[in-house]
Amino acid sequence: MNIPVYIRRRFGLVATVIACAVSAPVLASESVHLDKFPTEKMQSMPALQDGARTFVNYCLNCHSASMMRFNRLQDIGLTDEQISGSLQFTEGRVGDLMKVAMRHEDGKAWFGAAPPDLSVEARARASESGSGADWIYTYLRSYYRDGSRETGWNNAIFPNVGMPNPLWQWQGMRGAVEERVAPVTDEATGKVTGWTKTTITYDREGNKSEKVEKVDGDGLHEGTHFTLGTPEGGTLSQAEFDDKVANLVAFMKFMSDPSASTRGRLGIWVLLFIALFVGCTWWLNREYWKDIK
Repeated sequence: MNIPVYIRRRFGLVATVIACAVSAPVLASESVHLDKFPTEKMQSMPALQDGARTFVNYCLNCHSASMMRFNRLQDIGLTDEQISGSLQFTEGRVGDLMKVAMRHEDGKAWFGAAPPDLSVEARARASESGSGADWIYTYLRSYYRDGSRETGWNNAIFPNVGMPNPLWQWQGMRGAVEERVAPVTDEATGKVTGWTKTTITYDREGNKSEKVEKVDGDGLHEGTHFTLGTPEGGTLSQAEFDDKVANLVAFMKFMSDPSASTRGRLGIWVLLFIALFVGCTWWLNREYWKDIK
C-alpha cells in the first residue's frame, strides 16, 4: 500500500515530538535527587507572606515576575497599604506588574545569560524527579563554594549556574565533594577497559583539590555524585534556613497559579451541589415512577 508522502511526513513529525516529550524529562532527572517541598506551607498565610517578602527583597532585583501583579498579594492576606508600603519599592500603582528595570542585554552581559522570568518557574521545573516546587526547594539549598567560577559559587543540581547564592548570608558558606565515575575506553577497539573515579574537593572558601584513581567492581556506571558540606557562618540555623526557603518556594508556587486555592474552595461547594442535585433527581425520579407499573 502506497502512503502519500505528506502523510508519512506528518506521522514522522508527530512521532518525533512524542519521542522528545517522553525522553526529555527522563534525561533531565537521571542523576538528580530532589527533596520534597513541604506542601503544608501553601495553607499558611504567614508563610506565604514571608515568602513574598523574601522574593521581593532577594529575587525581584534581577528576576521579573511579569505575569503577576502586586495587587494579587491580596489573596495571601495583604492590604494595598501593606503591599505599597513594604513590598513595592518603586513608584507606581499596586496594580502594576512585578517587573524589574534590568535590561535583557545587561543581564546577559553580567551573568552570561539573562535572569529568567519567575512567574511560572514553579510549574516549568516539574519533571519525573518531582514537582517544580521540589526542584526550586532543592536548588536553593544546594549551593557550595567554587573558586574556579567567576561568581565564586556553584550548585549541585544546576552545575555552572550563572546566579550566585542569593541567600548565602542566611545559610553561610560550605564546601562539597564531587565524585565523577567515568569509563576508560580503548581507542583502537572502542571497548571499555576499566573505570576511573575523580574526586574533586571544595573547601568552604572555594579552594579546589582533585584526585584521580582507578576503580574496579561490577555494576559501575558513568555518573556524578555530590556530598555537600555543613554550612558555617550563616545568620540562621539549618532548620531556620530550610523554613525560610520553603516559605519563598511556597510564594513562588502561589505566584505560578494564584487562583489554585480559590478553585479548591469552590470545587468543594461544586461537588456538594452536584451531590445534592443527584439526590433530588433520584428522589423526583422515584416519586414520578412509583405509581406507574
